[in-house]
Amino acid sequence: MSAFLDRVATGELLISDGATGTYLQVNGLKPGGCPEEFNSNHPEVVRGMARSYFDAGSDIVETNSFGGSRYMLAKYGHGDRVKELNCRAAELAREAAPSGKFVLGSMGPTGEILEEKGGTADAGEMYEVFCEQAAGLALGGVDAVCIETMSDVSGEMTLAIRAVKDSTGLPVVATLCYDRGPRGLFTMMGDTPESTAVALTEAGADVVGSNCGVPIGDMIEIVDAMRQSTDLPILTHVNAGLPRIESGEIVYPDTPDFMAEQMQRVIEAGATIIGGCCGTGPEHVRAFALLLRGGAP
Repeated sequence: MSAFLDRVATGELLISDGATGTYLQVNGLKPGGCPEEFNSNHPEVVRGMARSYFDAGSDIVETNSFGGSRYMLAKYGHGDRVKELNCRAAELAREAAPSGKFVLGSMGPTGEILEEKGGTADAGEMYEVFCEQAAGLALGGVDAVCIETMSDVSGEMTLAIRAVKDSTGLPVVATLCYDRGPRGLFTMMGDTPESTAVALTEAGADVVGSNCGVPIGDMIEIVDAMRQSTDLPILTHVNAGLPRIESGEIVYPDTPDFMAEQMQRVIEAGATIIGGCCGTGPEHVRAFALLLRGGAP
């Protein structure tokens, strides 16, 4: 068992970090820019981001590698830099991590749809793409890999879990993204929180959960439904509400104090690792730590 899974197994509430993209945009990432390129061009910003989250009270920080697959990096002309940029993402977060804290390698969707799902991507090639990214993150020293914001549990997500396990042996956190429709909460592919919790467990994930896409009230419902369907630990990264445009700028409405208060309900629903997604920052993490744990370190 890894040190990360040992800690999770205690059942202690663990606090993850907040958004990566939101932080980088405030610190110089231009619209349409490549976030992962910051790992080489602006390492002080990426390292500082991790340090800010740890200082605010995070037990876990994710790497700046959400779009670090060959498919995604190729769109910026960096398809040949997968190992370099993912390894550096992990190293920068590790350099900022105090003793006893953890670094999770972030792996997001490839942006491709598998042939069997109506797209053009070959399953074997996608598996190798995930293996390549996971290997770079492992080389940089991550404690586990977080495969996040996925929608296709039986295809892309299952391939990613298998790729991480086969290429690194690291623990896997697997989170999906849901939307509320007329019939309730579903992934883009039509799967429910209950069915995906079962599917993720069967696919070999060590921690399951949900992130992004919905306000915190819906996330409480998702976590509760997943808890009814799996005994695995549950992680959730929650948006600071649904974004809206004000004076030409994107605004997320949920304040740190509001989210911290609502996080108590998320925990009661069954989450053991909580953190923020789009629109959240170190100030949200600090509020979580102060209200839920009595203080940041």
